[in-house]
This record gives sequence, C-alpha cells and structure tokens, in this order.
Amino acid sequence: MRFMMLMIPKGYETAAPGTMPDAKAVAAMMKYNEDLQKAGVLLALDGLHPPSAGARVSFAGGKPAVTDGPFTEAKEVVGGYWMIQVKSRDEAIEWAKRCPGSDNEVIEVRQVQEFADFPADVQQAAAGFPEMQAQAGQRPGA
Repeated sequence: MRFMMLMIPKGYETAAPGTMPDAKAVAAMMKYNEDLQKAGVLLALDGLHPPSAGARVSFAGGKPAVTDGPFTEAKEVVGGYWMIQVKSRDEAIEWAKRCPGSDNEVIEVRQVQEFADFPADVQQAAAGFPEMQAQAGQRPGA
C-alpha cells in the first residue's frame, strides 16, 4: 500500500517567498529520511516553497481563474511530503509518529488510491492511466 504523508506546518500559509527551514531541523529530518530509505519504504519526498510563491487555479463556471499566493483564506497548507510503501495504515502512522516534527507541525497520512481500487467503469474511463503513471516515474528528476 502506498501512503502519502503530508507535512502541514502551522504558520507556513503566511510565510514570505524564499522562507527556508532551520538547518538543525533539516539535519534531524534528514536522519528520519535516511531511516525511511534504509527501511526500504521511501518512494519519494520533497519540500515545497511557501504558498506566497504559488498560485491556485480554480474553475468556477468551468472557466479557469488564477489566484497568486499568498492565499488569505488558507488555514493549513502543505509544506512537503513523503510517499511511502508499507503493509498497512497502522505502519504508515507508525512512520509518521517517528518524524522529528516540532510543536507547530502536523503530518496527515493518506492512502493513495490504486487503480485496482476503482470499479470497472472508472477503470475503463481511466484506461491508459497505469502506463501514464509508469512513464511519469521514469522521467529524469522523478
């Protein structure tokens, strides 16, 4: 089973562009990342720039509209993620509990929907998705 662990740092929703984490916190997080890697469960991980450097595209009335960050209505935003492959939801939660997070950080653990989880009509509508997904994983930097 694949799970995405989403790091949600409180206050990141108002961070200025270019805001960087503390070096000591990064060093502790690297140790955690190495533990995930050594255990063979880590598939991918990345940190994200603050929302103030991002954009949101909404589709009210079927028309795309772009809003540049920061997003004043945002209460929680993702600061980074890990994609892991484990045997159960409980195992994913155990890994999240081992993270050296601070008082202002929360990790949301979400199972990835696998193609086989969908009913036949949805699988038919998404024909070609597994191949597309495999090709995306092979591109440089992925």
